[in-house]
Amino acid sequence: MKTLKTLIFAACAATVMSCSSDDDNREITAPEESNGEITGSELVGEITEDSKLLASIEYTITGSLTVKEGATLTIEPGTVIKAKSGRTDVFLAVERGAKLMAQGTATNPITFTSDAASPKAGDWGGIVLAGKAPSNKGTDVQSEVAGLFYGGTTNDDNSGELTYVIAEYTGAKINGESEFNGISFFGVGSGTIVNNIVVNNGNDDGIEFFGGTVNVTNVFCSNIADDMFDWTEGYTGTIDNAFGVRNDGFDVASEDPRGIEGDSNGSDATATPISMPTLNNVTILNLNPGVALKAGAEIRRGTVATINNLLFATYGSASFENRIDTADDKGDGTVTLTDAYAQGNVGEDKIGGDINGAITVIEDGITVTADNTVTGKAGIGADLTAFDWASPSFVVIK
Repeated sequence: MKTLKTLIFAACAATVMSCSSDDDNREITAPEESNGEITGSELVGEITEDSKLLASIEYTITGSLTVKEGATLTIEPGTVIKAKSGRTDVFLAVERGAKLMAQGTATNPITFTSDAASPKAGDWGGIVLAGKAPSNKGTDVQSEVAGLFYGGTTNDDNSGELTYVIAEYTGAKINGESEFNGISFFGVGSGTIVNNIVVNNGNDDGIEFFGGTVNVTNVFCSNIADDMFDWTEGYTGTIDNAFGVRNDGFDVASEDPRGIEGDSNGSDATATPISMPTLNNVTILNLNPGVALKAGAEIRRGTVATINNLLFATYGSASFENRIDTADDKGDGTVTLTDAYAQGNVGEDKIGGDINGAITVIEDGITVTADNTVTGKAGIGADLTAFDWASPSFVVIK
């Protein structure tokens, strides 16, 4: 394999609304002895050979950055990657057959954030990965953002690793139908390692799975305008230890923000594979009295979900309209609950399909105080201490 690594800069990505400057149409090469280390601070275009981002350099993504099939992008622990704010063509995409090895640590996480002096939700796109695992939309589907093809028959497909990764101020809106999420998994397989992930201040969903089989452990979504955790197209993976929260004062919201939204297929609820994820140890918390969550979990359009150890909670006058909603005119859903709890103003269930299992009303699943302290009770919902490495902050009603 050649040791000369090249970062090719494209003038404009085919799927975006606007082009970068003419200076983007250039080529940056790393010396042969660098082992693919990218030493220029500006990132845009196509990575066609194995390359590495260094913690010693503060990078800025200024347009679409795509890891091409056959290439691997490695990111060192502690690397900070900023994104040029205010545009819809700024994102990191990993093609089917490529890999992203973002291996941070608890003491040196990898951070993707906005370059704005006053950052806000929607400043840039987000992280988009495509794989060869099944989708009930087909085996050669194109993603709604970044223009990646995904899907296939390889359940254990490997798109790399995301460990101790923070993505902030994501969710740029392209048009009324297409918006980036914090992290999007399109047909990503179970050979991909994903754990200890944080999405903060997103203008659409926190994380979303479009088919695929990837498993995720320890995922925290804070201040998400739409759905904290979302899946569709036959997702069959497992999500372990998930915590979603909307803080007081985060008033950016879609028409129907939810903790969890689970679809299988909106055109054909019987399309296979059916979405059948398992969620273990989940807490959905609303601290914002000005924005009600439409549902703690909306399980619909053919989805069959299993949720073990679930807590829906609010503080003060914050609320949910519904706890679990399984009714939908494009197909009802089915959810099986084990050890499910509700605390605060979390509404009632809206049953269209089946809800198997009961939700127990409690008063001490989570403790929230006016000095911005949030504490979970051991054994109830998510283990919040798993996210101490990210130093999460909470804003509660004063």
